Amino acid sequence: MARGDPHIILDHVTLAYGDFLIQQNLDFTVHEGDIFIVMGGSGCGKSTVMRSLSGILEPKAGRILYRDTDFWKATPEQRSLMQRRFGVMYQSGALWSSMTLAENVALPLEQYTDLDPGQIGEIAAYKLALVGLTGFDDFYPSEISGGMQKRVGVARAMALDPEILFFDEPSAGLDPVSARLLDDLLLELRDSLGTTMVVVTHELASIFTIADDSVFLDPESKTMLTTGNPRELRDHSDLAKVRTFLTRGEA
Repeated sequence: MARGDPHIILDHVTLAYGDFLIQQNLDFTVHEGDIFIVMGGSGCGKSTVMRSLSGILEPKAGRILYRDTDFWKATPEQRSLMQRRFGVMYQSGALWSSMTLAENVALPLEQYTDLDPGQIGEIAAYKLALVGLTGFDDFYPSEISGGMQKRVGVARAMALDPEILFFDEPSAGLDPVSARLLDDLLLELRDSLGTTMVVVTHELASIFTIADDSVFLDPESKTMLTTGNPRELRDHSDLAKVRTFLTRGEA
């Protein structure tokens, strides 16, 4: 498959909370239509990188480009329009327990569009159908399994037809079968919709199943060690930390 154009470019990015350095000198590119994995050991700053990519945390230094636009140099109005092309699924799922599944999916549409309730309902039902939940519109989160809740989170992230989907540990807390079904769903959405996806995870099964490309973050040096397809890094990287992570020390 031909490589897509650069969709997200990090150029010498440094991330910190106040004086506490998280990551520095991040230089990598996410290509259009790829599933890109942000990986590394605990405490390396994976979720912080996602917060910055999704427009929540401004870098201390460097640039984050979406195609040719420097996100943090854009006006607040331009950034808001760009963020409407993002969809985010948080680790917890973050579903509203008092809302039905359809109401959860409809929430971004109610907030950011002028569509009438009938149109919003149709779109919410369609998004639930895309993730295999046809007929579950009127269920509440407590009435479905954890794997199904994750699927609702994906449907809500897709509500506004985003160009880019961000996932923070999507398989966390799922049994192996549910995690594999979620991986299959992400692959189906990439192949059918061409959506660019950035996935924060440490789950090796998911990494090897869905990744087109990746970046490996190191908590000790507080920078990236390498980029590339995780399967190729596992088999050919000359960096011991990377091989150990990708083989769980069995190499």
